[in-house]
Amino acid sequence: MTALHPDPVSPASLEAPVRDVPGGPDEPPATAPRRPSLSPSRAADFKTCPLLYRFRTIDRLPERKSLAAVRGTLVHSILEKLYDLPARERTPEAAQQLLTPAWEELSADPAITELFEAAESGEQAPSLEQWLASAGKLVESYFTLEDPTRIQPEGREQLVEVTLPDGLLLRGFVDRLDVAPSGALRVVDYKTGSMPREAFEAKALFQMKFYALVLWRTRGVVASQLKLLYLAGGDALTYAPDEGELVRFERTLRAIWSAIERAVATQDFRPNRTRLCDWCDHQALCPSFGGTPPPFPAEAAAAAGWATLPVVERD
Repeated sequence: MTALHPDPVSPASLEAPVRDVPGGPDEPPATAPRRPSLSPSRAADFKTCPLLYRFRTIDRLPERKSLAAVRGTLVHSILEKLYDLPARERTPEAAQQLLTPAWEELSADPAITELFEAAESGEQAPSLEQWLASAGKLVESYFTLEDPTRIQPEGREQLVEVTLPDGLLLRGFVDRLDVAPSGALRVVDYKTGSMPREAFEAKALFQMKFYALVLWRTRGVVASQLKLLYLAGGDALTYAPDEGELVRFERTLRAIWSAIERAVATQDFRPNRTRLCDWCDHQALCPSFGGTPPPFPAEAAAAAGWATLPVVERD
């Protein structure tokens, strides 16, 4: 496979899971009791910038939707619905026919349709027609990477979760889970960006190792293959973990969680200024940019399940 060379630090090239935004599927159902948990995206947030983790997970500050992220959501929806069709009907033409109904469902959210007002006001933004065509090209690219008529997934957009012996809850959503007759597991994730440079492959695989760890702890089977499909360039990145690696990765997650617990207990979430800050919605509240974070929301943190966190009375 030929690696592409996008900007190694832009969100598009790192391609965070498009669903992992505040209010997305990382959040538990409204009927479930809230409990602190660790997902791949939230772990990545804390590693990138502890203050960003706080803003997203505890303060739950709103963030702007981006056309790239929404397009990713649209493409994921189409590829999920593709596998509702009988195997012989999973053709490129059938996938393109799913584009319009998937968009109609997604555009019921006014915040999404408002993204295209910039184009109408003359700013540099694609028209809706251009944007939908770009989504269609990504869906078309998928068929150069796999033959969906030969695949029968066990799960799509599937929640996987496990509670480790120390009480840490790991949870996330897998784009697609394939199980062979032999019981071998393949975890597949769709990316609408381009494949990262070799030096950044470890960051790309962090999410997949997370899923592999949860599946190993719940099923007792180490995934035979972790597969990332980069639709923008028609590239695939595959990896085969082993049990020892997953044991070490679990220790890494425990260390991240311990650091998060310390930050919550001390209400001390330090900013970490990097080039990724250029795309952050929270610069006005960040000390690295001369801003002041809002008071720590102790009540909200306690309501989110941090039971040991004292609620501080305010004047």
